[in-house]
Amino acid sequence: MRIALAVVRHGSLSAAARALGTTQPTVSRRLDAFERRTGAKLFERAKEGLTPTPLCAALIEGMDRMEEGALTVERRLAARDTGLQGSITVTSLDWFGDYVMAPIMARFGGLHPLVSLALINDGRRYNLSRGEADIAFRPGVFDQEDIIERKVAEIAFGLYASPAYLEQHGLPDFGSGCAGQSILMLHETAPRTPLTDWLRNIAPDARSILRTNGIWSQLAAAESGEALAVLPRLLVDKRLTLRRIETPRPGPVLTVRMGVHQDMRKTPRMRAFMDFAVRELELRAAELNPR
Repeated sequence: MRIALAVVRHGSLSAAARALGTTQPTVSRRLDAFERRTGAKLFERAKEGLTPTPLCAALIEGMDRMEEGALTVERRLAARDTGLQGSITVTSLDWFGDYVMAPIMARFGGLHPLVSLALINDGRRYNLSRGEADIAFRPGVFDQEDIIERKVAEIAFGLYASPAYLEQHGLPDFGSGCAGQSILMLHETAPRTPLTDWLRNIAPDARSILRTNGIWSQLAAAESGEALAVLPRLLVDKRLTLRRIETPRPGPVLTVRMGVHQDMRKTPRMRAFMDFAVRELELRAAELNPR
């Protein structure tokens, strides 16, 4: 049933396999074996994918209630007052976790040797209610009602190109829609839509030559001299390999929020780390969003 729950929750065999840390054939084989053993048909199979049967939907509803009850108990046990000791798992995204959160967490860890810290950088939005992580730092808003969130930073972005690219293609002509220019695009996700919209607005006639899911890959591709890219100013302004280009509209600014489950927010180690992280981010506000 754990496999069936993962398939329903993630929408496909392959997505369920990734969530369970196994392979798609293994998930399919175990699901088939369970159905044969119990004589219960859990999914209708079609070219479009798997559709839960009414029996499966009823069983999953019961399992969801059981899981939520177990998770509530686990959170309350984890939130008991143990002082500044125990574990904290933080999830963030891409370059922000690597470049901004990792040093902050290392400094906190140095000050509090009894706290065990872990940082997970991943495009997947980890579920704080299910205990996949304790605290999240990411752009956009949190869509779970039981999450307490707070704005902690603003990240300014700009348009960049390598000197070699500009020597070959010249500065973009924004009046003509940047015709003849090449650009790099990010896969569209809700938090990053403002970056994509801004670039399309100022360069509607530029040709997109590559779409990636992370800022580091955008940076590397821009440094190769093949295209223009929208990148964080904190990460790029001091690099000699790229040059920021003046644009007709100011570069986009993304808001970063910190989220924590309401059952965990008053735990001493969580509270201490969150206060520390907020102070550290405030000290870097001018770097994160230069005027």
